[in-house]
Amino acid sequence: MYLVGGKSPEVQSKSDLIRFFSDACTPREGWRVGTENEMLGFLSGPSFVGKPVPYYGPRGLNNILEALEANGWAPVREADSIIALTCHDAQVSIEPGAQLEYAARPHSHSADLAKDLRSFLDFIREPSADIGAHWISSGFRMWGELDDVCWVPKFRYNIMRDYLPTRGDLSHEMMKRTATVQVNLDYSSAEDARRKMRAVMSTTSLLTALYANSPVVDGKRSGYQSYRAHIWTRMDPDRCGLLDFVFEDEGNFFERYTEWALDVPLFFVHRDSYLPAGGMTFREFMRDGFEGYKATMDDWGLHLSTLFPDARMKQYLEVRGCDANSFDMTLGLGALCCGFMYNDEACKNAIALTESLSFEQRIDFGDLVNKEGLQARLPGSSITAQELAKELVDISANGLRRIDPSELPFLDPIREVAETGRSHATRLLELWDAHNGSPEKILPLLSYHQ
Repeated sequence: MYLVGGKSPEVQSKSDLIRFFSDACTPREGWRVGTENEMLGFLSGPSFVGKPVPYYGPRGLNNILEALEANGWAPVREADSIIALTCHDAQVSIEPGAQLEYAARPHSHSADLAKDLRSFLDFIREPSADIGAHWISSGFRMWGELDDVCWVPKFRYNIMRDYLPTRGDLSHEMMKRTATVQVNLDYSSAEDARRKMRAVMSTTSLLTALYANSPVVDGKRSGYQSYRAHIWTRMDPDRCGLLDFVFEDEGNFFERYTEWALDVPLFFVHRDSYLPAGGMTFREFMRDGFEGYKATMDDWGLHLSTLFPDARMKQYLEVRGCDANSFDMTLGLGALCCGFMYNDEACKNAIALTESLSFEQRIDFGDLVNKEGLQARLPGSSITAQELAKELVDISANGLRRIDPSELPFLDPIREVAETGRSHATRLLELWDAHNGSPEKILPLLSYHQ
């Protein structure tokens, strides 16, 4: 969550916006990895089992947020409601449907992430038990319907809930019922950022296939391995999906990304409160102002956080294509991405996996992967996503051997998925069938607090 507040310098020119990225460049020896993990909350107990955790009330998420505050986390409030908390470089925030997100402090080693994530999960165990909540590893809320899920009291979401359905018919499903795991990576220059963005967008469908974990919707099989990823194909096309210029070599990449972002409509402008921007682009905001306000660098940072391509540039690079997953798979994602993006040869080899595809074929392949997962085939080819995913894991492993061999064991659960072709979506369907979709039996098996 991008936190705004305090004075921010006005934007004087496009160069200021480009400098936002260049100022964040980090030398190779300082590269670290950040992880953001979203969790879906379900209630347990008679007459409540399988129902979503609300925000307010005796069984509400607000109780867990208040427990974190009492343990030293600094709260961020809107009105009287906690919408986020910070502790050192870590952050807890809430998504529109009361999904709970833990953004760990950046790490150099996955073992340190494991300690931090386990410590956070251990802390919320008791307040979660007090309200009778399970936090599970899944990319989509499998029981109940959309209207069963509350809207959290976060002002920016009020504007997004009105605007996004005008641009995509599954927008509220994304906001209220999905969960993802993301990895954040550093870059050292505009060219390094281009190379890494291209590597992510070249392999995003393979990451989706490896991490597919959302096959059940409204209490029944959806026909998709990753229904969450499918939802994103029916979102706002102005700000979502693949970016064609990522696959081009022309120009300064920071400027190319800036030019794209300038012409995406703003959701809002923040001045003490969130003001609906009415479809104004950032370029228009810079030129004309808005209700007497001029664009600031905080406005730019906030705007960048409301763009949702498959890989996103801020003052780090975000990998966004994966369903929320098990503890081990969550830890492994950072190692996987570090292996094929923090080593130059591995990065080049990852890009080469799909370099024969046209931009349109990349989109078609993504659509197939959302439905068929690792069994999807490249357009016009007999090559499967599983074959390419196995190659990607090998490429990452070779990269890690050059960077930090101690990270290699964290690839093991991902390698198992790639080699067996059994995604967590496939395993969830087996569990679903074995227990007839019973939340009483399935929830404890998926819970982070088993």
